[in-house]
Amino acid sequence: MATWRRDGRLTGSQRLLCAGLAGALSLSLTAPLELATVLAQVGVVRGRARGPWGAGLRVWRAEGPRALWKGNAVACLRLFPCSAVQLAAYRKFVVLFTDDLGHISQWRSIMAGSLAGMVSTIVTYPTDLIKTRLIVQNMLEPSYRGILHAFSTIYQQEGFLALYRGVSLTILGALPFSAGSLLVYMNLEKIWNGPRDRFSLLQNFANVCLAAAVTQTLSFPFDTVKRKMQAQSSYLPHCGGVDVHFSGAVDCFRQIVKAQGVLGLWNGLAANLLKIVPYFGVMFGTFEFCKRICLYQNGYIVSPLSYKLTPGVDQSLKPQELRELKKFFKTGQLKSKKPTL
Repeated sequence: MATWRRDGRLTGSQRLLCAGLAGALSLSLTAPLELATVLAQVGVVRGRARGPWGAGLRVWRAEGPRALWKGNAVACLRLFPCSAVQLAAYRKFVVLFTDDLGHISQWRSIMAGSLAGMVSTIVTYPTDLIKTRLIVQNMLEPSYRGILHAFSTIYQQEGFLALYRGVSLTILGALPFSAGSLLVYMNLEKIWNGPRDRFSLLQNFANVCLAAAVTQTLSFPFDTVKRKMQAQSSYLPHCGGVDVHFSGAVDCFRQIVKAQGVLGLWNGLAANLLKIVPYFGVMFGTFEFCKRICLYQNGYIVSPLSYKLTPGVDQSLKPQELRELKKFFKTGQLKSKKPTL
């Protein structure tokens, strides 16, 4: 049976590969909704289409169907370094938050995960800014011809710090994100009327989707301001397409509320919430499929199409230990087959 917990039967590289492939496929399939979210957050001035479907249809008609996946390549490329940094940072924070008895509370574990995510986001932040710039530009009249060209152009025209424009909003947005995660976790037993260790696979999937919806809704205003700061540039047509002009993060909040009201901070939330279920559904499904392939290669299951365990194999052994054990028995069998005098 599939499990959402960390599986010791996989090597570190296998876990990273499974997570990377699952993330890339889920990002690619939900890229049009991500594009609609970013365009609504930035407030691109070209056209007056509203809603995720209207924004996607407008981009399709104006720039072609391939434009719906603008910025997806850089989003997929940043997955592997982002995951590697997040995993390393999470291990460090877990060690830091663990008490003298080797125990760590759940809220400290959530905090460690939030801080690790924040660290990985800051380290790979320039790629996120480039993704936003590629999304808001017109493919028929592009300012950037690709990822490397965008990086070099922004660096030469606007300076190195421009690649980190809006990074402070990532740090501020981590606070409501962590609060939302803790809020959902504390009420899971009340929602399902049962202990956490007895949740089914479907319940765990629903928990992840619920946590994502709550945390993203709470932190969405910070993400909206971040997207506007990333897109705004005097070197781009229409200043990057932003619908308000501002001089900094605080002024951006003020101008959005002044021009659009408080709800303007949540522009694009509908498209963002729409992608949660397909995003995590594809991610978990792909991860489990890749995981079964790795478990089959490691010798723990009899087929990559099911979780039927290999008879006689100790499932508590790590991959390296299982390989050494197989090698030992194989060597012993070869020696026993040699003729004796």
